[in-house]
Amino acid sequence: MILAVIIGCEIGFWVLLGLGLVTRYLWRMRRLSTALLIGVPLLDVVLLAASVIDMRGGATADWRHGLAAAYLAYSIVFGHRTVKWADAKFAHRFAGGPEPWKPPAGGMARARYEWGIWFRIVLACGIACGLLLGLAWIVGDPSRTAALNDFMLSLPRIILIALIWPVSYTLFPKKAKNERREPADAPAEPGESRRV
Repeated sequence: MILAVIIGCEIGFWVLLGLGLVTRYLWRMRRLSTALLIGVPLLDVVLLAASVIDMRGGATADWRHGLAAAYLAYSIVFGHRTVKWADAKFAHRFAGGPEPWKPPAGGMARARYEWGIWFRIVLACGIACGLLLGLAWIVGDPSRTAALNDFMLSLPRIILIALIWPVSYTLFPKKAKNERREPADAPAEPGESRRV
């Protein structure tokens, strides 16, 4: 049952987001759009309630309950960013909005961006662990919640794998396209003074 709720919430997320953006930018129905977009985080409440009801009803925890906690944690940490990203893309494409923001292409600015994403992943894993601990506490039967502990022990692997990107951008920064390196002895452009 819980897997069906997770799939339903994921589909519902994109359907509500899409309808919210269509009603805002194409149909110009701002209030309806706001109501639809407010419904997006309510799906997380539905998933949380379904997980608690399932476990309180006597279910033995498995990877699906861990996945539900991870999905909730992702939504808490990255959900608002995802909605803002989709809003900017949709506004640009269909409503003449400005070009959407893009992450820096290279240099230390990209490394800082990647570290920010990594810290959010750490936060999401921490929230998932908190949710799983809370679920285990609510159930109160370690024999039925052992899989939740196993799922929590797998989360550090995600953190370590995600660490590859910020470390690689820090140690081997990619040159940004607009960074133009000139040799030290190159003549200055007319009207430009060279600093030594």
